[in-house]
Amino acid sequence: MNFDVVIHGGLVVDGTGAPPWRADVGITGGAVSAFGQLAEVSAGEVVDAAGRLVMPGFVDAHSHADVRVLDDDVQLALLRQGVTTVVTGQDGVSFAPGGAAAVQWAGEYFAGINGPAEVSWRDGLSLAEYRAGLDGRARVNTAHLLPHGTLRYDVAGLQPELDGDQLRGLVRRVEDGLGEGAVGLSTGLHYVPGLYGDVDEFTLIGGALAAAGRPCVTHMRGYEADAWIGMGEVHTIATRSGAAVHVSHFHGPSNMLVDLVDQAREDGVDLTFDSYPYLRGFTLLTVPLLPADLLALPPRVLVDQLGDAGVVSRLLTDWFPKVGDVFDRAVIAGAPAVEFTDVEGLSVTEAAAKAGMGPGEFAIALLRATGAAATAVFCQPPTNTDADVRALLRHEAHMGGSDGIFLGGHPHPRAWGTFARYLALHTRDLGDWTWGEASLHLAGHPARRFGLARRGVLRPGAAADVVLVDPGLVQDTATYPDPARLAVGIDEVWVNGQRVLHSGELTPQLAGRALSWGD
Repeated sequence: MNFDVVIHGGLVVDGTGAPPWRADVGITGGAVSAFGQLAEVSAGEVVDAAGRLVMPGFVDAHSHADVRVLDDDVQLALLRQGVTTVVTGQDGVSFAPGGAAAVQWAGEYFAGINGPAEVSWRDGLSLAEYRAGLDGRARVNTAHLLPHGTLRYDVAGLQPELDGDQLRGLVRRVEDGLGEGAVGLSTGLHYVPGLYGDVDEFTLIGGALAAAGRPCVTHMRGYEADAWIGMGEVHTIATRSGAAVHVSHFHGPSNMLVDLVDQAREDGVDLTFDSYPYLRGFTLLTVPLLPADLLALPPRVLVDQLGDAGVVSRLLTDWFPKVGDVFDRAVIAGAPAVEFTDVEGLSVTEAAAKAGMGPGEFAIALLRATGAAATAVFCQPPTNTDADVRALLRHEAHMGGSDGIFLGGHPHPRAWGTFARYLALHTRDLGDWTWGEASLHLAGHPARRFGLARRGVLRPGAAADVVLVDPGLVQDTATYPDPARLAVGIDEVWVNGQRVLHSGELTPQLAGRALSWGD
């Protein structure tokens, strides 16, 4: 048998949870074709993997690389962690599918999270067109969720309630998107217009998802102390619709969260979740800082309102004293305005002092200048501990998701470090996982949840998304002070049988595919 590539002398960690076993791996025509003793067979290339683990490419269950995945620096950050597939369209807001107004809104609303829409998308696009625009243009695969908020905006703008025709139109858009290859649907219930959706709306949508066998992925309505509210809604929607559900960036006190997950699963809910191994979060600065009536406004209208003397007075006098701790907890990650880029990396309080302003006045000025696109890294409540992170990642319903955002001058290190941190700290150093369990949580579980039947495992016929991991050297190097540092210990990666990372550097091979359910 002739092979394109033989990976020789490594320990195979196949993505099923099984312990490592010694075997050579043969790759032919973009797929894994054989295991065994293959040193003497004919091959276009033989790669020495002695001392390294041969693992399936990792699937990032929650990524905001939507359009940034086309950037070389983003691809390098992902591949140096062993990530070969990203699941995009998260939190209910993304570029497709949607008409021109919806795409423009999504690009403005999540400008600090997903980045702006490509010019060619601004007249609107279907999911098929969006996927075609990514296919073969990157070194990593993409799998896309239907963004509920974008679809809802397409139907009714930011209108809080939908009439019968609008609701039926929303469900039809979901069904069309599933037919064009979406791997599920995402909701963002802290963001407009997703926060207007009720159980009845999501139950109807969940019925369409259940019929297609695809999950509802949700940024819940409540985390931390309110997680029981969010999980209660998730439980009801899943029970009524029959849809599988997946909770995004699950975090909070583990004694409560684990009980909520276990109870739902005991009740027959097909529930999974992802998390990242850090104790700080990242989102738009507006989310924890502004009252609900202002958060509900489109960015352009919000900016106008923040220039109104009455609104400013209400914020400074009545509202900010209630949420004043945010000024100290929020470190500015992205400030896309020339006059404010020098405050990235400072807390709002520190930046305000530098500008000679009060924190409230400064925050308003920052939001106005950036079109409400400023982002921040936030300290989570003290009820969140390292022990909670470890308890959640050990749960059988867990899978790895970075919630990675590759924008801003001082972003969260999770985009550059999540998967390497899981391997270094939680597998090698702390022993929270065995190597077999690591490959299951980071590859096998997410591939199965999102219907990527040929990913996440190494077996004959599987797509050859393959990563070589040095178990002694793998390490995240990104920190809060220096967040965009590349991981080390993963220098060789194949995607669809083509080497896309060699000696730690990108190759010219744009082997990534826009995957659909079943790929």
